[in-house]
Amino acid sequence: MTLTIRNVIESLRSTVPPIENTVDVLAPGDPDAEVRGIATTFMATRQVIDRALALGVNLLISHEAAYYSHRLTKPFPDGDPVYRGKQERLRESGLAVYRHHDYCHRLEPDPIMTGLLRELAWEACVEEMLPAAAVLRIPETSASEVAEYVKARLSIPYVRVAGDPDKACSRIGVLVGYRGGGDNAIPLYRDKGLDLVIAGEGPEWETPEYVRDSAYQGDSRALLVIGHAESEEPGMRDLAERLRESYPGLPVHFIPSEPVFRVM
Repeated sequence: MTLTIRNVIESLRSTVPPIENTVDVLAPGDPDAEVRGIATTFMATRQVIDRALALGVNLLISHEAAYYSHRLTKPFPDGDPVYRGKQERLRESGLAVYRHHDYCHRLEPDPIMTGLLRELAWEACVEEMLPAAAVLRIPETSASEVAEYVKARLSIPYVRVAGDPDKACSRIGVLVGYRGGGDNAIPLYRDKGLDLVIAGEGPEWETPEYVRDSAYQGDSRALLVIGHAESEEPGMRDLAERLRESYPGLPVHFIPSEPVFRVM
């Protein structure tokens, strides 16, 4: 039986009720094309696209959108060489790109979250799994020591810490991707009695400033910001492994992204 791109997409969505106005779209690509190979990635950057083509795959499953916006509601800017260059590269190559975001995060438990927890070897530390966060209890250690541990486990060059780096931490909240904003993170400190939140990213004037004021007022807390891609790549690596199990004999690869920022 021929495996088509449509078959793969339907399988990825099969256990989640239909989502209205989802951002999970195939663009570009023919859903009835036969799948010759699959690559998963955090984001379909130009480097990732070229790597996928070098590997000989014809389906790239990307967690984030290729064109720099969560929901592309406007046409590409006229004459912009970056948009045009990526669009032309994809059109000429024949590579199909499917975004696996909404249906991924709606799974229970969220495989992006469980991928990060597995990479951090904290799966056994989970006390509560919430829709947008995980609450953990770890052996007591300082926020700065947690930062060093996370850097080592994820092989990342730096993280950012707000609040009290010497805060003794045992109760931790973990939020992947862009879930580190105040609406998600601030109630967790209060309602779950957290010492530390580890987040991918969020507005800098929300949770970081709350944590700074909290420490200044004598109720020290800490925040560890590790980066959006850094928090979500482990989940997309796990997806590649699940696809290998589902489609034995089909080439399946995970393509990591280079860090987008440098510390100078």
